[in-house]
Formats: sequence, C-alpha cells, structure tokens
Amino acid sequence: MADFVIPAPATPTIPTSGGAEFPVRRVYCIGRNYAAHTVEMGGDPNREAPFFFQKNPNNLDASGEFPYPPQSTDVHHEVELVVALKSGGTNISVEDALNHVWGYAVSLDMTRRDLQGEAKKTGRPWEIGKAFERSGPVGPLKPVSEVGHLTEGRIEVKVNGVVRQEGDLNQMIWKVPEMIAYLSEYFELQAGDVIMSGTPSGVGAIQRGDTMDAMIDGLGVLSVKVV
Repeated sequence: MADFVIPAPATPTIPTSGGAEFPVRRVYCIGRNYAAHTVEMGGDPNREAPFFFQKNPNNLDASGEFPYPPQSTDVHHEVELVVALKSGGTNISVEDALNHVWGYAVSLDMTRRDLQGEAKKTGRPWEIGKAFERSGPVGPLKPVSEVGHLTEGRIEVKVNGVVRQEGDLNQMIWKVPEMIAYLSEYFELQAGDVIMSGTPSGVGAIQRGDTMDAMIDGLGVLSVKVV
C-alpha cells in the first residue's frame, strides 16, 4: 500500500445503467465533427484531419445540476455522444476499433464561449473555455450489449422545452471507429478513456434557471438544471 503525502483524490466515475460505476481515466473531445456546426463556428466543413482537446476526468458530472461558471457571461450547451472504452492500445485499426468500446452515453460539453473565443483569437489552448468544474454533464452509460453500436439516430437538446440543437449521429464527419483509430496514433488509449464525439448545429447560450434536456435515440434523456 503506497503512502501518500496528501489524501489521494477520488477516482472520477460515470454511473452505468446496470448500477455499477465506470472509472474515467482521460476525456478526449473532438472539435467541429458535424458539418453544420463547423460552418456555424466559422470553419470549413470539408473533411480535414480531426483535432482534439481534453477535459479533465472530474469535469464529468452526473448530478443533474450545472452551476453557472465564473468569469463568463456567455455559456453555451453542446449535446454530444460519449464513447467509453473498455480497452485500448496504439495504432488501432478502424476495423478493430469498436471492439474496444464498452458503451455509450448522452452528455453536454458546456462551454464558456466568450473565453474560448478570446483563446482562439490569440492562438491559445481552449481549456479555459472547456475544462472547468462540472462542464461535462453526463447521463448513465449503457453497454454495447444493451444498445449495440450507435451509428445513427436523433441527437438533440431542448432548453426550457424548446429544441435548440438537432441532428443525426450519421452526420458525424469522423465516425466513432475513425476517432478511436486516429487518437491511438498519437496516444496510448486505455480502459477508462472517454471520447466526446462532437455536437450538431444550434449551440446557444443558457441562463441560470434554465432546464436542458439532452437526448440521443437509444440512450434516453439527460435533464440538467442550470443553477
């Protein structure tokens, strides 16, 4: 048993539909993976090499509440499919990639858009706009044995009952197997790694008191209150 100079932090986890917890090692987030959202954010929707940033594992939060973060007056919702890995490796082939997936969940990549915009202008990393406390509301993971591999299906978010974002998983520019294979060329993926797979168009601001209902076919609804 190792001796620590301070108490060891708790392992971040995501609940699963079976009641057990999924331990999270890393969180990879792909940017601009739906063509319409790429245009919405001022980018080129043509298929270029994907790019990723990271959230911290303990940014994921299953409490059902999202505290409005400090130092921002423009916080946006982004509904995303979460992919949770049960195994990993390097240089994983596209054909083998789905064998490493444990399951899927619906999530929100909450973004301090004003701070992200400032970072973009100066060529700085996005973490200040993306990797803040409780910036990844997430629903329970459902195993592949229960839902299969999700390649199509409606993805949407409503704010106070009004649809803000809507699309289909089949609109992803880089599909799940391709994301896993690409990441494994640059990182050694391992069990517990999570991939947030991008968002459709319609991102927008939220305010304290709002209720966000994020939904993906087969994964149910993630309801989050902004507090």
